[in-house]
Amino acid sequence: MFTGIIQTIGIVSGLEKKGSETRMRISPVEAFKSLNLGESIAVNGVCLSVEDFDRDRFYVYASAQTMGVTNLGNLRFGDKLNLERALSLSDRLGGHLVSGHVDCQGKITSVEKTGESIIYTVSFPEKFARQVIDKGSVALDGISLTVIDCGPDFLRVNIIPATLKETTVSGWTKGSLINMETDIIGKYVEKMLGARIKDGEVPKSESRITGNFLREHGF
Repeated sequence: MFTGIIQTIGIVSGLEKKGSETRMRISPVEAFKSLNLGESIAVNGVCLSVEDFDRDRFYVYASAQTMGVTNLGNLRFGDKLNLERALSLSDRLGGHLVSGHVDCQGKITSVEKTGESIIYTVSFPEKFARQVIDKGSVALDGISLTVIDCGPDFLRVNIIPATLKETTVSGWTKGSLINMETDIIGKYVEKMLGARIKDGEVPKSESRITGNFLREHGF
């Protein structure tokens, strides 16, 4: 589990592709201390396990399924990545709960500078619209962001200067594909209501207030 607060930028320093699978060597700009074999690191929002590491780099493996769903399949030597180690129970939850399980790729459709901030519009498949709400949370390339506007197939986020400086957002341009994970709480709510949801609407529950009920109670 992660928070969407990026801890450092990583540089792709090695790629070993085997068919549709890939092993990556990643060099953090600020080296991680006390890494453990098998620990989880969010790489552009994708939860990957550390296979090996040394003082200033670590190695991860991405399966065919991961490469197909996320933008990791587009990586090249020297590319920059957002990195976050897994949340510890004693950490502050500065962003929101992020699982590192990417739902889809979003596409940047517009970039609008407003003051010192930049507003990005991101399009995404309509089937995820139920899990995106105005003023709700979303993880884009692993970054916890607040949705400032949304519709059936798009959302907008406002990126402040600090986020532009400390993450890979400054490299986003019109047409860029980014990893998108919707709010995990919204997913659980939708799952629990799933049996009652049909064609986007919740059926009305049958009322216990009937004519006989009213007569029996003096009405």
